[in-house]
Amino acid sequence: MCAPQTRSLLSVFEEDAGTLTEYTNQLLQAMQRVYGAQNEMCLATQQLSKQLLAYEKQHFALGKGDEEVISTLHYFSKVVDELNVLHSELAKQLADTMILPIVQFREKDLTEVSTLKDLFGLASTEHDVSMAKYSRLPKRKENEKHKAEVAKEVANARRKQHLSSLQYYCALNALQYRKRVAMMEPMLGYTRGQINFFKKGAEMFSKRLDSFLTSVSDMVQSIQGELDAETEKMRISQQDLISVNESVYTPDSDVTSPAINRNLIQKAGYLNLRNKTGLVTTTWERLYFFTQGGNLMCQPRGAVAGGLIQDLDNCSVMAVDCEDRRYCFQITTPTGKTGITLQAESRKEYEEWICAINNISRQIYLTDNPEAAAIKLNQTALQAVTPITSFAKKHEAHHPSQNVKNTDNGKTTPSESAGIQDSTQLIALGTPIQFDIVLPATEFLDQNRGGRRANPFGESEDSSKDEEEDSLLQQMFIVRFLGSMAVQSDNTSEVIYEAMRQVLAARAIHNIFRMTESHLMVTSKNLRLIDPQTQVTRASFELATVTQFAAHQDNKRLIGFVVHLSETPGEESMSAYVFESNTEGEKICYAISLGKEIAEAQKDPEALAQLMKSVPFTNDGKFVLLNDQSEEDGATHEEGEESEA
Repeated sequence: MCAPQTRSLLSVFEEDAGTLTEYTNQLLQAMQRVYGAQNEMCLATQQLSKQLLAYEKQHFALGKGDEEVISTLHYFSKVVDELNVLHSELAKQLADTMILPIVQFREKDLTEVSTLKDLFGLASTEHDVSMAKYSRLPKRKENEKHKAEVAKEVANARRKQHLSSLQYYCALNALQYRKRVAMMEPMLGYTRGQINFFKKGAEMFSKRLDSFLTSVSDMVQSIQGELDAETEKMRISQQDLISVNESVYTPDSDVTSPAINRNLIQKAGYLNLRNKTGLVTTTWERLYFFTQGGNLMCQPRGAVAGGLIQDLDNCSVMAVDCEDRRYCFQITTPTGKTGITLQAESRKEYEEWICAINNISRQIYLTDNPEAAAIKLNQTALQAVTPITSFAKKHEAHHPSQNVKNTDNGKTTPSESAGIQDSTQLIALGTPIQFDIVLPATEFLDQNRGGRRANPFGESEDSSKDEEEDSLLQQMFIVRFLGSMAVQSDNTSEVIYEAMRQVLAARAIHNIFRMTESHLMVTSKNLRLIDPQTQVTRASFELATVTQFAAHQDNKRLIGFVVHLSETPGEESMSAYVFESNTEGEKICYAISLGKEIAEAQKDPEALAQLMKSVPFTNDGKFVLLNDQSEEDGATHEEGEESEA
């Protein structure tokens, strides 16, 4: 049996052992967290090294300066791999010198004290039971044998309790010394491991990385300097933008006199595209348009590239009135089919888009110097104020133009070569220019209402149809009327060149882009302008009254002719008409010349027979004219008409 003083002292030791056990478990958890962090550091450095190498494979859209960054990151990846080796060694060292000692202390010493405490408790219980049994022995002598057995049991219990108590007490005393060692030994291993890690790191990197880290630091400072400079520039730009006049952001702010560039061969910007959603309903969609060579491209929002929306080669563009919207224009294909309708946001954009498409449609982007060709094409606007001697002095060997003159005896003979005349002798100063001699197609719709229209040229529809059927020559061309004006002479083709110059110059100065499209029918009797929608004859000119006709030798698509009319006896008038064609003007001149030859040959059967031998015929007995015309003039195929004569 233990004395009360011993029991009291034992409780103090037991309380100390319990506190030590609880603290040891908490300390082990903290050390295991450090060890886990070190293992995570190893895995993290491995992942970091792989990620540094992956930068090269990202294919950044903006890769300015990436080569230097890639090489630097590759070197850093090698450094991280070497550091990862040191981290792995440190993790192993922490496991052996920090975690293992504290685990052994808990599993060996603390567990031993706990086990001895349990054995001491069992021995004390057995001793108490044997003593209680011994105390209940009777006084009679006949139970001597039983008394001896109980006394022996008490002796064994006392011996066992004494032995277990001695072992328990010794373990408690030893624990006071072992706990000091157990607390310091793991930290000694941790500290040595860290020192070894840093020492190896210093030996491995300090000398070798000094110059590298210095260069990287310089590069970072340089980049930071560039960033600061760029930030300052952006700050100044923002201040400038804040201080500008609001008119800069207002669309069409300078509507009276915008600065328009008429020499553009490429253009880009946002336009509104008209889309039909039903028979009478339409929608407008704002899209980004740009030209690429001879194509008009469109790129919707969110798209990575643009798509073809219209081929601009040989197309025509004109201003249109559309749904009470401003700045609308329409692109028409070379075959005469209506293309797309677009709307610009300002007058400047509107006129520049029309000029750019006009320049591109003439295929000047294919020339060696497109900018110079565009300037030359539009230089007539600069020459409009001062009359010039000639629209251009042409080399007659280079595409000679047709030059014919009616004589008194009805014979058509080439006129004598006229000398270069002053422009005032060809066209009087201040002569007005008419930009639309034909009426809109809507004014001829009354023919569909049962009424008959009066032809301003004194011809009936039936007679014109009969003449068309009787004519040996029928050639259709798509043309757009540019303008007409009175002239004072028809002796030379220079009058046509001067009329072209003044008409184009006036259209450019007054920003007139609207053009009326017609079908020019060339026959052996007349020239007729036909409305492409209603097939109504808008205007007709007797072929005999056409005294001059020529094509512009720089702009092959410009064609003009002079009409000589006798208004009243003794009074004659001459007018020049200028057109733009989808085909070369020389082909129209050839058709007019052939028509005159046929008209002249019809007066002489022998001459007509000779002409019929020189030109092939179609199955219905008409002259075959310009075999390649059907390829270039797609409108004749569209309307189901055959190019024939």
